[in-house]
Amino acid sequence: MGRLLSVNVGLPRNIMWQGKMVNTAVWKTPVTGKRMVRRLNIDGDGQADLAGHGGERRAVFVYQIESYRYWQDQLGRDDFVYGQFGENFTVEGLPDAQVCIGDRYRIGGGLFEVTQPRVTCYRLGIRMDEPEMAALVVKHGRPGFYLRVLEEGDVQAGDEITQVASGPGGMTVSEIDGLLYMPDHPRDKLERALRIPALSLGWQNSFKALLAQQGKDGTTKGNAGLTALSGPPAWSGFRPFHVSRKVRESGNVVSLVLEPTDGRPVSAALPGQFIVLRLGSGSAPVLTRSYSLSGEPSTISYRVSVKREQHGAASGYIVDEVKVGDIVEASAARGSFTLAPGEAPVVLLSAGIGVTPVLAMLHALAAEASPREVWWLHGTRNGREHGFVEETRGLLKALAHHHSYVCYSSPDPGDRLDVDFDAAGHLNAQAVRLLGLPLDGDFYVCGPSSFMSDLTEGLAALGVAPDRIHTEMFGAGPSVTPGVAATPRPAPHLPPGVAGLGALVSFARTGLNVRWDTTFQSLLELAEACDVPVRWSCRTGVCHTCETGLVAGAVAYRPDPIDAPADGNMLICCAQPKGDIVIDL
Repeated sequence: MGRLLSVNVGLPRNIMWQGKMVNTAVWKTPVTGKRMVRRLNIDGDGQADLAGHGGERRAVFVYQIESYRYWQDQLGRDDFVYGQFGENFTVEGLPDAQVCIGDRYRIGGGLFEVTQPRVTCYRLGIRMDEPEMAALVVKHGRPGFYLRVLEEGDVQAGDEITQVASGPGGMTVSEIDGLLYMPDHPRDKLERALRIPALSLGWQNSFKALLAQQGKDGTTKGNAGLTALSGPPAWSGFRPFHVSRKVRESGNVVSLVLEPTDGRPVSAALPGQFIVLRLGSGSAPVLTRSYSLSGEPSTISYRVSVKREQHGAASGYIVDEVKVGDIVEASAARGSFTLAPGEAPVVLLSAGIGVTPVLAMLHALAAEASPREVWWLHGTRNGREHGFVEETRGLLKALAHHHSYVCYSSPDPGDRLDVDFDAAGHLNAQAVRLLGLPLDGDFYVCGPSSFMSDLTEGLAALGVAPDRIHTEMFGAGPSVTPGVAATPRPAPHLPPGVAGLGALVSFARTGLNVRWDTTFQSLLELAEACDVPVRWSCRTGVCHTCETGLVAGAVAYRPDPIDAPADGNMLICCAQPKGDIVIDL
């Protein structure tokens, strides 16, 4: 079947890349003589990013000498050395278009099983000095593949590779890779892939998500196998709404009820979604902010509830200046933090203004008189800041199986224990642990970042499955920058140097408006220059980690994404604005 040409190992190292310190083990060096291959590693080898590489099902990465020759021709290169692609085994034979998931091979003293294609990221581009390499290996059907070690043993260059079993289903590495990343995701192939026991769990979950995404006609928009998706927004850009009501909910929170000025219905939002408001009047600078909807899903109006933040320009404008009858512009509802259907218990956990999206979920449950067991857990400072009290109590009464637990972290003297609140102190993992929550429920968590981290870790420690813990963070979310050393991040700001003269780029969550400059290759690079928190991995339009809501405007791509994002979204890693745009960052 083939021959092992080189055994390559390498430990994580730090390198400088675009002014950032990156930890990577993509540099592998050939070794002579025998090397023991163990369940997780070859002796002397290691992985820097265990989220994307390594582990029992990704212990050994394989790449073929035939692909070396292919890329030498494609890229016009003659400087490749063994380990060039970060592989542990450089082999002759075993092409991706013929090797199948689940195939088993005897190499030296070890027995191995093929588990998945390689998931490439930007670090392959660094190693190859070719930024688009992560996309190229997918587009050209040459990703390479991972092996699981079934029997540990010594291997060395020159060992023959003998196939001892064929994977059930007969799906090749290239076929599986394309099924996830390329635009076509046939249902029959997804179902067939899911019947392969050797396929890694992450790939199985991606294919399950793609199956769930497909409509009855088998069509899909966006790639649910790579990122969480919600339905497309009802309209692009902004519509004018007038403020029909303004209600003070607590000492520092007001609600605005917004109705479209043209009288036409709005699309009922999914409970938990948000809208983007464009605020300002006259010569005042336009303020763009995102706010969760807090009311019952409606086709007549939207309700947002806004906390007055210290030094908050938009919240101050809403609380102090917006009046009934004023016109504001609003986007369609969007977001994937939504109430999942089903019969499982629902646990709604919030702190402070994080109450708003879960309040919308409570409205939806009450409107349908849901028979599900519903837990309402909320933390706030005191009675003066405790909003929606009578509203939530009324909604809970409409549910046959409900529980409520409210914590005041700093109750006022007049706040009554067991009447206004249930416990003094913070709503945290320790408090939740004593409540006897149903661990098989769906948990929805929203509040400050420290609150969400504490609750998420606490729920996981109690045994709640990760896919049942749903979180929503107001403002800019946490960054995902694999391998990049963490450094103190300043508040988002205009990019250094002379201001650009191009299109206006508005970061809705961050509240930053920036002029585009063609010195940036992508909107990702612009966001990084502004210290706007971003999420990315491949940086070439493959992995969809960077998929972000495009609230208004249009973008061009260079390079084109392998699979298009969902309607209303964009891939910031390879996008440039075609005019003024608003991004959900």
